[in-house]
Amino acid sequence: MYDAKCLNKLSLKDLPSYIYIVNSWKVLSFEEERFLTERIYYHSDISAAKTIILSNLRFVVHISRNYLGYGLSQSDLIQEGNIGLMKAVRRFNPNINVRVISFAVHWIKSEIHEYILKNWRIVKVATTKVQRKIFFNLRKIKTRLGLSTGCEVKIVAKELGVTYQEIQDMEYRMLIQDITLHASEKNKENIQKRNIVPYLQDYTSNFSMQLERYNWDIHTTNRLNYAILKLNERGRYIIYSRWLNKRNRTTLYEISSKYDISAERVRQLEYHAVEMLKVTSES
Repeated sequence: MYDAKCLNKLSLKDLPSYIYIVNSWKVLSFEEERFLTERIYYHSDISAAKTIILSNLRFVVHISRNYLGYGLSQSDLIQEGNIGLMKAVRRFNPNINVRVISFAVHWIKSEIHEYILKNWRIVKVATTKVQRKIFFNLRKIKTRLGLSTGCEVKIVAKELGVTYQEIQDMEYRMLIQDITLHASEKNKENIQKRNIVPYLQDYTSNFSMQLERYNWDIHTTNRLNYAILKLNERGRYIIYSRWLNKRNRTTLYEISSKYDISAERVRQLEYHAVEMLKVTSES
């Protein structure tokens, strides 16, 4: 068992001390680990789980070093990795006959990956499985090959099993930087000119009114369509020709020729159809 005083000193606020302490703990043998994992799996032994977790914290520190190039503190990366380790210990089945850390690597990396994606940019840079794969492999491949020509991008795309366009899209996403809304514009003499934030506000726009107007337009259009369907065929033709066909409106005389009736009768039918539309759409 580990010294309680030593455990009380375990804090990520003092990272060098934390790393020194976790590296000083004994690495369990396969037999010791098998005994403890069976205690966890069959008896839910909390003490055994603590011993397993503490003996593997050094590996979380080691894995976290691979993600230092993302601009996030190692303390936070270790903390997320520790969560992954605890999840792995809870799910570990001793009957698979492997070391805990071999099983836990996936969980540790998964938690670190999720933390990086949530905190690397304000807007999440990778949302799909393919984008996550490209994001976490593109940096190290660029260091090895460099990405300056289309030929090199094609090589990377083939290596990762993705398309050329997906590589390019991720490069563009990674190049975009977050900026503060309180940044100030400067003129040519590098003298602060104005604050950008006030200019981002739009007092002329009212989203609730726009949504209400949009919904009302849909409602009235549906009611009008319903009312038109209630007219007879001749009434529908007159309304469409006289009111809805804006590009080529038909005259009363053209309609009268089509139905072999007088223009005055067409005017009466039009008036009657309009009144019918009003009654039907308002009911």
